[in-house]
Amino acid sequence: MPREPQSVTSAAAASAAGGAAASTTVAQPAAAPDFERALAELESLVERLERGDLPLEEALKTFERGVELTRLCQSSLKSAQQKVEILLKRSGQTAIEPFPVPEDGGGATPD
Repeated sequence: MPREPQSVTSAAAASAAGGAAASTTVAQPAAAPDFERALAELESLVERLERGDLPLEEALKTFERGVELTRLCQSSLKSAQQKVEILLKRSGQTAIEPFPVPEDGGGATPD
């Protein structure tokens, strides 16, 4: 009989994100987070680093995790781009048109 995958508890997720865990569960090998979770964690790490109040060792560990998440996000985006290219080729569209970027950089506007 096949085994069902075990889900990660919110306590384990909080622990992985640097928060305190209230319950004790056996840690499962961490699966790579999906793109949205990785990006959210990366944004959180950037905010922590930008505050500038982390001790040096913790800042370095946070930065290292940020580099890992950046690579994961870049890999996910590259994979998605390749899938889009394959789908476009299958539909007969041979070239991808570049997305026009507004002159202001197209980023979010500051609050």
